[in-house]
Amino acid sequence: MTTEIPVPHPAPQHSVLDDVLGILCGTIVVSIGLFLLRAGGVVTGGTAGLTLLLDYTTPIPFGVWFVAINLPFFVLAIRSKGWGFVLRSALAIGLVSAFASFHALPGVGTIGDIELNPFYAAVTGSVVASVGVIILFRHGASMGGFNIVGLVLQDKLGWRAGYTMMVGDACVVLASLAISTWPVLLASALGVVTMNVIIAFNHRPGRYIAVTATRRTTPTTLQPFK
Repeated sequence: MTTEIPVPHPAPQHSVLDDVLGILCGTIVVSIGLFLLRAGGVVTGGTAGLTLLLDYTTPIPFGVWFVAINLPFFVLAIRSKGWGFVLRSALAIGLVSAFASFHALPGVGTIGDIELNPFYAAVTGSVVASVGVIILFRHGASMGGFNIVGLVLQDKLGWRAGYTMMVGDACVVLASLAISTWPVLLASALGVVTMNVIIAFNHRPGRYIAVTATRRTTPTTLQPFK
């Protein structure tokens, strides 16, 4: 037998400080996960992985491709999620890029240059990065690209964001076969599945009540996780 869990009305809201600390923590965690993936030479999914593939095969700089690829997704986000979400996501992308570069610097308090087994890096890096992405989602931000599509479809159709993102990431990983070996491809696929399954099971409609101050909510009830 199951019982309904009442949701407070109005739903509890994150303060500005909550969101600032949440985005800061989330970006640090994501950057560490990406660092571990890179240390294993694992191909990442999403727009970052797609941009890297285009950077390898064309003379156009990485930064130009990254902005160009993410632009349509941010247009979608403006229409569906609002400017607040877009600005927080842009901030999150910038912070992750800065933190990831910082981790690789030699010196006191930084990780430095390391090499990891691709399969170990794929699993540990994906677990860490997925936790950071969930934190960002719950504070009204994302890492852009497929994250945005996943969140929009989850809001509109109820599809779990992790599963939607997995489809896009899988396409990027398969495309990377042109520049990767089979072991790296298999490790990358394992990482994609690990990350998106964790997101799918931990970020879905009804699993988190608190919202950012800019979002409107309606009364609802939650069913306990089964």
